[in-house]
Amino acid sequence: MLRTHLPERADTLGTSVREADLGLRLDGAGHGLLDTTHFDTVRFPPPDWALPAFTAAAQDGDLAYTGYRGNADVRATVARSVSALLGVDVDPDRNIAVTTGTQGGLFATLSALVDYGDVVALADPEYLFVERMLRFLGARVVRIGMVEDPAGPQLDLAALEVAAREGVKLVLTSNPNNPTGTVYTPATVRGLADLAVRHDFLVVVDELYCRLVYDGVPFTHLAAEPGMAERTVTLLGGSKTESLSGYRVGVAVGPGPVVDAIEQVMAISCLRAPAYSQHVLTRWLVDDVEFVRERVGELRALRELTLERLRRVDGLVVRPGSGTAYLWPDVSALGLTDVEVARLLQTEAGVVVSPGYQFGPSGHGRFRVCYARDEGLWSAALDRVVGALNGAAKAVAS
Repeated sequence: MLRTHLPERADTLGTSVREADLGLRLDGAGHGLLDTTHFDTVRFPPPDWALPAFTAAAQDGDLAYTGYRGNADVRATVARSVSALLGVDVDPDRNIAVTTGTQGGLFATLSALVDYGDVVALADPEYLFVERMLRFLGARVVRIGMVEDPAGPQLDLAALEVAAREGVKLVLTSNPNNPTGTVYTPATVRGLADLAVRHDFLVVVDELYCRLVYDGVPFTHLAAEPGMAERTVTLLGGSKTESLSGYRVGVAVGPGPVVDAIEQVMAISCLRAPAYSQHVLTRWLVDDVEFVRERVGELRALRELTLERLRRVDGLVVRPGSGTAYLWPDVSALGLTDVEVARLLQTEAGVVVSPGYQFGPSGHGRFRVCYARDEGLWSAALDRVVGALNGAAKAVAS
């Protein structure tokens, strides 16, 4: 387990990633502070149909046990919805598994695909737990950075090609990217697909936020690119856009042999996704179109509020992402590290943020903040954040 602590990062962080987390009490509990490491599910609750769908299933004891890859009726409904979303033909019996949330789906997928010593190319920055999972499985991780683009930072395809020539089994990224909020352009997605076909590697793409995209920015699904249906595992779910995180269900979509392997991992680790919760997915992507449209509008307004306030901090650099509900500010010009900023905001602003080191080497000097909050509480919290950061920057300068 010690390798999951990423001890080698002590060269730049001064300690292991795990020790840094413990020092900042980043254990998901919040500890009474305003916790921006996740969505506010009080302000942004699930759709009205979620609880009745769960309750109806829970009243039928026959539904308590399902096949390891999920209830057959649920998979049939989800396969139709996901086929329309991705633009590919998804067979409910071969290409889909209902997982224990997207997090559980990610771990099951990587466990199914990655053996000790395999080389895995991972975007940098990328969702905080991915590298830890890969290190747990004994993978050799090669980080692939981002390049600047008018549409937002994009995966460095030239660097990926160099890594692919040396041999990679798997590439993993998220789109929209967590933590930057960037949406990969059609050219980036096509370029990634071209590399995967030419160098014959698999791609795991986390598309959890694919419906949370602003301003009409086009979203391109990797699995629909030529040659990619048999090379792509797509992770999906309603935990963020539809606030279904408490139900702990997600979906992994991929080639039949990969889904078979995912099923085996689930069989030996959790048996199945929560059986009654699986039934909320019969309404997901079906009865939530207007719900999602309204939510995206609300979150866009919160994005603008957050940008306006954070730009009052002298020296802080922040640009809007085209997706997710995250911002990825750069505080390096303030003379503060990301660890110092995270600690400062906890003690002086009562706000928990995700320090940039969690997301990879490129995250040093940054932090991730989730603005899916109650507008009034968030406005007041932002005032405290701005005051704390400006005060600290002046102290450092003096």
